[in-house]
Amino acid sequence: MLDKIQLDNILFLDIETVPEFENFSDLDQTRQELFEAKTQYQRKDDFTPEEFYDRAGIWAEFGKIICISVGYFTHKSDVRHFRVTSFFGDEIKILKDFSNLLQNHFSQPQHVLCGHNAKEFDFPFIARRMIIHNVPIPTKLNLFGKKPWEVPHLDTLELWKFGDYKHYTSLKLLTNVLGIPSPKDDIDGSEVASVFYIEKDIDRIVTYCEKDVIAVAQILLRLRREDLLVEEEIIHV
Repeated sequence: MLDKIQLDNILFLDIETVPEFENFSDLDQTRQELFEAKTQYQRKDDFTPEEFYDRAGIWAEFGKIICISVGYFTHKSDVRHFRVTSFFGDEIKILKDFSNLLQNHFSQPQHVLCGHNAKEFDFPFIARRMIIHNVPIPTKLNLFGKKPWEVPHLDTLELWKFGDYKHYTSLKLLTNVLGIPSPKDDIDGSEVASVFYIEKDIDRIVTYCEKDVIAVAQILLRLRREDLLVEEEIIHV
């Protein structure tokens, strides 16, 4: 089934998120109390809400998107390229620009979205932040009323599970196992917030996000038993 999907019809993506505010003290009293209640199970008695706040970026209610990177294949005269681009900066603009890309170029029935652990994180996070900012949800992210086999999403984590719902494999581990260059050669997800708020280096985050997108595409190629991308085939736009 995976072999029947044309690569040109897949939009690969990855997002980077951080806490919506730099410090826990920047939240008003109500939001602090809500964060404390939201994270009670994860924190237990090991961390105070303030100590735990650096992880707020994993929840759409307390985080925000600072980068969405996408990639897609093109084929002309048997020449394969993988084009990568990113949306970053103001979150509302990121969401609107990404929505426009989906609506204008990846809205047809044959188009699908693909990410790693994206069904659990990236896709719902984007949709929730769109609702929060009153941005219309594009068709490819609006799952209301869809049957499971009608959802236009691929997830390389899910594909690797082969039905084993207990199994979790990180992108870093899966690329290593499959002989794919690691995208985690500079920073990892736990460092994104400090790079954003302390170092203020969005370019470094964009590079990291784009490497993840390329890695997801490489994984899908391996699952299809196709040649991996080489540097000359990857175009950053």
